Amino acid sequence: MIQIPIPFNGGGPALLARRLILAVQFLTLIPTPQVAGLKPNDLSRASVFFPLVGAVIGCCVAVAVMLGCRINPAVGGLAGLFAWVAITGGLHLDGLGDVADAFGAAHRNPERFHEVLHDPHAGSFAVIALTLQMAVKLVLIGSVAATGALWAFAVIPAWARWGAMFWSSAVPPLRTGTAERFSWNISMQSIAVWGLVLALVSAWIAPHLLAALAIVPAVAAFWRWRLGGITGDCLGASIEVTESLLLLALLI
Repeated sequence: MIQIPIPFNGGGPALLARRLILAVQFLTLIPTPQVAGLKPNDLSRASVFFPLVGAVIGCCVAVAVMLGCRINPAVGGLAGLFAWVAITGGLHLDGLGDVADAFGAAHRNPERFHEVLHDPHAGSFAVIALTLQMAVKLVLIGSVAATGALWAFAVIPAWARWGAMFWSSAVPPLRTGTAERFSWNISMQSIAVWGLVLALVSAWIAPHLLAALAIVPAVAAFWRWRLGGITGDCLGASIEVTESLLLLALLI
């Protein structure tokens, strides 16, 4: 990829462009120029653009669903799911699988949670969780497509990635890693502004998506209660679960 020497210090369009590119690189497989000279706190500084990148992901999913629906809603659901996984590279699905394995292994022995979470191999619980998640999304995307609320897909990934900002601020990191680096420089003002923007857009496009304002804090409360903190895998799993719950909310 092309190396672009965009300075990180200071302000201006170059700084914003650098942060946006970093956010796109972290959350998607969309080709971008390669940013040189990464620093440890770059990810958290780039998080201000996470909901925007989520909206880009959602727009791609919406277009895929529209094209598939020219055949029928079931094909639209399949096209939407394929686009969702392809554009994100299954980043958050990986976290869901790891967390499922860790919870499964820790059922009788809570001390094994972190041990299994570090294991790169996928166990039976991961396979089951990923299979169920794909089935849930396939059915829900197709069902939502049948209702004609196609542009709601553009908002759901944005809400989920806003959730990642919220969880990283509201729940302490369990250990050094993605969750810790992500939480360093997340501004509460950014979280509040994005929450307001997404709430206004949801009220206009699909009011049922305002359920995110309850789902996201509930997820934060779960991690505080269950683990007392959060990891990068937990963030990924939470994004997947939040997206599925918001799809379900569109049908209730």
